Amino acid sequence: MSPAPAERDRIRAAMDRILTGVPERSNGALTIVALAVEADVPRKGLTQRHVDLKNEFYEGVKARGGTPDVEARLRKKIVELKKTIANKNDEIAQLKADVEGFLAENTRLTLENQELRDVLSDNEANVTPMRPAPGR
Repeated sequence: MSPAPAERDRIRAAMDRILTGVPERSNGALTIVALAVEADVPRKGLTQRHVDLKNEFYEGVKARGGTPDVEARLRKKIVELKKTIANKNDEIAQLKADVEGFLAENTRLTLENQELRDVLSDNEANVTPMRPAPGR
């Protein structure tokens, strides 16, 4: 079953209005959703029955030097994600440095503890209990 010619005509007219910046029904965004609203057709119809018109619309957007809103949003999101990754990488580097510092401090305290134990065991021979141990 082929789509009605009137529907294709409405889509083409809506494309012209959006691409010239004079939308009547939509917000004029360079998206398939706005085109569907402008043409008064279901979005699913544009993406499934009128793939050629959808592609023609995106070609028209690119031809006039514009970037489809979807692409612009994705590019903006990519920039945000790259910043997030850079921040996380900085945080990871700082945490790695902290771990190295904690390990060094742990080693120092372990050695100090061992020295104190050695001193204590050396002094046990010189210690005389004040009370005899129970059972003696």
